[in-house]
Amino acid sequence: MRGAKALLNFPAEVVVASSSMQKFKPTLRSKKSTDLDSSSSFSTTTTGTSQSESESGTTEEFSLNLGHTLWTIDYTQIQLLNSAIIMVEQSEEEKRIEAEQIEKLYEFGERLNEAKDKSQNASDYQGIIEATMTSIKTKQLAAQLIPRFFKFFPDFSSQAVDVHLDLIEEGDTHVRVHAIRGLPLFCKDTPEYLPKIVDILVQLLAAEEFLERDAVHKAIMSLLRQDVKASLSALFKHIGSVDEPSTDEFIREKVLSFIRDKVFPLKSELLKPQEQMERHITDLIKKSLEDVTGAEFRMFVDFLKSLSLFGEKAHPERMKELVGIIEGQADLDAQFNVSDTDHIDRLISCLYVALPFFLRNASSSKFLRYLNKHIIPVFDELPEERKLDLLKALAEISPYTTPQDSRQILPSVVQLLQKYMARRKTGEEMNFTYVECLLYAFHHLAHKAPNATNSLCGYEIVTGQPSDRLGEDFSENYKDFTERLRNVEELTRATMKKLTQGMAEHSKAMAAAKSNEAKDSIKTQKQNTTTGLRTCNNILTMTKPLHSKTPSFIGDKSVNLSWKEAVKPSVSSTSTTAGGKRPAAANGSSSMGKKGRGAGGMQNQHVNRASEDISHGGRGGGRGRGMARGRGRGWGGRGRGYW
Repeated sequence: MRGAKALLNFPAEVVVASSSMQKFKPTLRSKKSTDLDSSSSFSTTTTGTSQSESESGTTEEFSLNLGHTLWTIDYTQIQLLNSAIIMVEQSEEEKRIEAEQIEKLYEFGERLNEAKDKSQNASDYQGIIEATMTSIKTKQLAAQLIPRFFKFFPDFSSQAVDVHLDLIEEGDTHVRVHAIRGLPLFCKDTPEYLPKIVDILVQLLAAEEFLERDAVHKAIMSLLRQDVKASLSALFKHIGSVDEPSTDEFIREKVLSFIRDKVFPLKSELLKPQEQMERHITDLIKKSLEDVTGAEFRMFVDFLKSLSLFGEKAHPERMKELVGIIEGQADLDAQFNVSDTDHIDRLISCLYVALPFFLRNASSSKFLRYLNKHIIPVFDELPEERKLDLLKALAEISPYTTPQDSRQILPSVVQLLQKYMARRKTGEEMNFTYVECLLYAFHHLAHKAPNATNSLCGYEIVTGQPSDRLGEDFSENYKDFTERLRNVEELTRATMKKLTQGMAEHSKAMAAAKSNEAKDSIKTQKQNTTTGLRTCNNILTMTKPLHSKTPSFIGDKSVNLSWKEAVKPSVSSTSTTAGGKRPAAANGSSSMGKKGRGAGGMQNQHVNRASEDISHGGRGGGRGRGMARGRGRGWGGRGRGYW
């Protein structure tokens, strides 16, 4: 009784402090005795008890004489003490067995390491597998050894994988982490297991504990470095497509986050050989884009344009391919349904995504044709909050059009201009931001096809082409158009006066404001007023040259749209085209680039409210980019919310 001897060497209160005796709180009676020897003695006595005690009415007590103090412990406490002693002895026995098991595992591993023909040591590998049924520490070690020697024992492959997966489901975190870290080793020399291992790790991306989740991330990255092509294919399978939709939305989100945060930033390291792997991941992304949300789409396009395949020096065919991807997302081959707000959202957003590529001479023809054929004819039926978005997109795309496309869409733009530029003060609404967008688009389109305005606006521009139509009388068109211009200018100047007065009032209010909240509110109002003034200034700048019979159309960067950040003026001047005789760039190569959408909506409402007393209208110019509702396209049958 080695444990008992150890316990009996200490006073009772020390025994109670033992970890095995935390619940044992004996009541000890001590008697000082000067008559006792300094040596200890041990005796048993019987004492009477109350009626509530055992039927015998007595209980045994043990007296333990330690030094000059007599300690008395009742029999029940001795029983608890004995139980604690047994527990200690059992714990020591378990530790001894565990130590032997670990030692045996090390022996298995050492023999396998030293063996030249490891297949001859099948019993050692079998022993490692069987060790997974023992203690926690043994399982941790087995989780490292099983995958290390996996390739040498194909006959045990199924059993080895199964027991390793059992370790991944263990209750102990450290066992799970060791098992996860070992997963990539299964594929190192047996690549046929890689898709299965990736699938397992993907399911583990949802792990709650950081240590475990970090092990999963590192394991997947290890597999990507082993075989990037197969690993990417296995990962993207969980994102899904129309043909193979993802069955678990939660896991799909985890995979997307992993790809965005871990894979994309290391593209230069992982995508080797570069051209081959960039093409492979592009194909995977194109397939996944059949069923994505708006945010996912923008994420993927941003990544694609960061690849050398679509970089600044990319072949024009690559730009065509990338714009084709965006056109597919915009669903430009579908019949337009004016009640499908999701399609409108996608169309507008895709226009903005495509703008940088139009700047690099990619064709915008398909977008413009779709706008001209399907959208502008039903413009009045569009939701109010989408009208401004669409006109802003039309304005920003207009510098990147071909002469042929410009000629085709100009009639539709002029028709909208006539609608929103009132001929007289007859109570018709005057939406200043609508007019700014349409005038901007008109100038850039007419810059590419100037003589198309002869029949539309009554101008007399000579290019020497039959399309000049100079022998026809369009004087009424000219009279109507210029009358509308004059009315717009009058309303705009009056609105500018109101806005300028409002700016002075804002300055006074700012000086008197006490709280930060009040100051922030006034600051916002001042910003809105500033944008309103920019809108009005732009309108006056663009209407001024249009009174001439041979106007100069603005086709450069001299006008900066009110909702965009100001750009520094260019040193070179590509100014305007007079009479259409200056050759235009084939696809807007000298036109302004996109600087960002800006907020727009609130400022537009501000300038329109300022003009209400003048125009008897102007209820506001919309609210800028709206957030989406559901995906009307229902790609893949999921109907995932697009925006």
